[in-house]
Amino acid sequence: MYLNLDGHNWRHVWVVSDLHGCYQMLMADLRQRHFNPYEDLLICVGDLIDRGPDSVKCLQLLNEAWFYAVRGNHEQMALDALQNNDFGLWMMNGGNWLAQLKGEQQAQALALLRRSETLPWIIEIACTNGVNVIAHANYPSSHYVRDKPVNKHSILWDRERLRELMNGNEAGIAGADHFWFGHTPLKARYDCQNLHYIDTGAVFGGALTLAQLQ
Repeated sequence: MYLNLDGHNWRHVWVVSDLHGCYQMLMADLRQRHFNPYEDLLICVGDLIDRGPDSVKCLQLLNEAWFYAVRGNHEQMALDALQNNDFGLWMMNGGNWLAQLKGEQQAQALALLRRSETLPWIIEIACTNGVNVIAHANYPSSHYVRDKPVNKHSILWDRERLRELMNGNEAGIAGADHFWFGHTPLKARYDCQNLHYIDTGAVFGGALTLAQLQ
């Protein structure tokens, strides 16, 4: 469930919001920031696939040494569809791109999707800005402890903490300096206490959000 990284192994460390197939947008943003794949690291908060134009290219980022990602609910929907041979929920949420591929292209995409089964649910990385915890939607506890068992469904789907924050219950999470989440498309990045919500709806006409941790 947990992956622990030492950010000091890289020059710069960035976290990026839900990609949803927006590969070209990501490449343009990385060029603008002078991202160096030999020295820098990029971590995605999940949802590499669905809805956007380049789900396969975003999945191929998993083959890059400079790229890490946590599991998103869209990766989980794809994995559940493949395992159960029930594609209804995934298709309703943007998974129709797979059916549009043929032959070898589809076989390669299926292999990449199965690769996403190895994605961690939570990444912890120590950087110059402190200890950062990255998960897709939520860390379902008031106190973070590495390797602590927490509800997997809540990690991928839960929006209740964000709703409470926006309603004035401004409680952070103890145990780490920063927590980074995606999942819920917002008009702008939302920061409260040590919690950061960075899905700014790139696939819906918004922008990708990249935050520099180091």
